[in-house]
Amino acid sequence: MTEHNRRSIRLKGYDYAQNGAYFVTICTQGRQCVFGEVVNGEVRLSYTGVASLQCWNSIPEHFPNVKLDEFVIMPNHIHGIIVVDNADYRRGTACRASTDKGRTRTDAGEQFSRPVKGSLPTIVRSYKSAVSKQLGKSIWQRNYYEHIIRNDEDYLRICEYIQFNPRNWEKDELYIGEHL
Repeated sequence: MTEHNRRSIRLKGYDYAQNGAYFVTICTQGRQCVFGEVVNGEVRLSYTGVASLQCWNSIPEHFPNVKLDEFVIMPNHIHGIIVVDNADYRRGTACRASTDKGRTRTDAGEQFSRPVKGSLPTIVRSYKSAVSKQLGKSIWQRNYYEHIIRNDEDYLRICEYIQFNPRNWEKDELYIGEHL
């Protein structure tokens, strides 16, 4: 029997369930342009794009500790800022350290198949699953990219990037030319 050891691209030891703003990019499998197309600097969503938008907007219904900020759906990926705010959400046992000997909640939570309630990986996994369920198939690449927003300057730069992404589509590193 082969054991699969997936290497996480998350920041080792960082608690993704703590309060903070996170910039996420989630790509489609093979970077296929299934969400729509960019015409004159504006995104025109396909059925898949609309379903993805609806699921994105419903994230706070499933995760009351989340506020959604700047967001855009591109033909083959999405960019969004997810703000985790646990002020009124995680009280009692969900905030305590793990009872596993020698493990903190962070190392226990960031292991595969051990989700942490309200954490960024759990939120993204849930979103991707909801879109796949609505479409009846998975459209996502295996992982996603995240950036921890550390200050106001970083936040403003990322917001501007997201807002102007459709106008800069042909210069985007995820641009693949003609739609598939």
